Amino acid sequence: MSQINKNHLSIIIIIVISVFIRCRKKDEVPLVTTNAISDITATSATSGGDITSDGSSNVISRGVCWSTETSPTIANNKTIDGFGEGGFSSSLTPLRGATNYYVRSYASNRAGTGYGPEISFTTIGQPPSPGAMPATNISATSATLNATVNANFLSTAVTFEYGSSTNYGDTINANQSPITGGIATNVNVDIKGLTPATFYHFRVKTVNQLGTTFGDDLTFNTKLTDVDGNNYNTVTIGSQVWMKENLKTTKYRNGDLIGTTAQATLDITSETSPKYQWAHTIIDYGRLYTYYAITDSRNVCPAGWHIPTESEWTTLTDYLSNNGYGFGGNMNYIAKSLAATSGWNPDPVAGNVGNDQGSNNSSGFTGLPGGGRYSTGVMNFVTYHGIWWSSTESSAKFAYFRCIGYIPAAVFRGEFSESYGLTVRCLKDN
Repeated sequence: MSQINKNHLSIIIIIVISVFIRCRKKDEVPLVTTNAISDITATSATSGGDITSDGSSNVISRGVCWSTETSPTIANNKTIDGFGEGGFSSSLTPLRGATNYYVRSYASNRAGTGYGPEISFTTIGQPPSPGAMPATNISATSATLNATVNANFLSTAVTFEYGSSTNYGDTINANQSPITGGIATNVNVDIKGLTPATFYHFRVKTVNQLGTTFGDDLTFNTKLTDVDGNNYNTVTIGSQVWMKENLKTTKYRNGDLIGTTAQATLDITSETSPKYQWAHTIIDYGRLYTYYAITDSRNVCPAGWHIPTESEWTTLTDYLSNNGYGFGGNMNYIAKSLAATSGWNPDPVAGNVGNDQGSNNSSGFTGLPGGGRYSTGVMNFVTYHGIWWSSTESSAKFAYFRCIGYIPAAVFRGEFSESYGLTVRCLKDN
């Protein structure tokens, strides 16, 4: 074979090999790795990749694709993170909380799309976690509802439900709604237009993309307001609703002033039907009223409330005796269950109101040792006895009262001159 023919053959072989290599390279997609998942939250994560070969042509698109199913492709969710060879970072968003995802990087050229190794991960998050907190700033017609909520890393809507029963009926958004993050957050809202001296239920409701949860049911009593604008806490004991504080009003329900004296020590024994009230020597203990004042037809108690009769006092004491409020299991020793937790003269005898005062007041009545005022103007029994009028007369010029402290472990029923000044608790009408 001549040298010319040999040269021609070599050229032909080189051309064939070049064409073969070029044809094979057209079929090659890029090679890419997948970066480990980092910065995982409830709604996002970070990954990426590194293109180790662009294949048969330049990389025109790259990124990460993901799905809740295995082997995600660019037909699923994906990022687009530029072009060309080298490393890249990808932000995966939006994601769902507490969800398992499959991820792999991709790189595309004219020949097609190549995928990196598959990695799986789970986003953080769960349904919200509410915590109950008592209502605060309670007045006659308003209150602040409170709770804590852990959003568990997902945007969480927070509302409060409230009403006069566990059916609630009213709903209001929390001031902080919606909330995010992974720690307990205090939430609250002020509610208005409530009915005075009414028992309310409330709970917090929380909603995120993974579910709806409720806080525990809590309750509160709106306060009672008298004609002077004084607010009172109330308490339900058995079937009755009582004021938890002694009456403070200086006026009858219609606004008329209850007869008062400039001299706290004025002797009124010569008067036949004195209608008076005086400030107590201890300001928090309310005011002292004569029987004639509390039974006046103009009424000293707020509308819907009245001075308890002797039989209504008995309803209270019977309830306590029959429902385990007696000290040491003795059904007669119920005075401690009515007595406030401080203010009493110390007493060394277990079961008496002045002994271990911190254990008093299991009923919530919060009875104070206000004593009373003789018609001569002398105060007596303060810090020793709590004494309250009933509206029932025992005889002409005398009426029944109830007392704790006189017989230290029991509730005592007695009679006083209707000219005496005693403290008052009002009872809600049936």
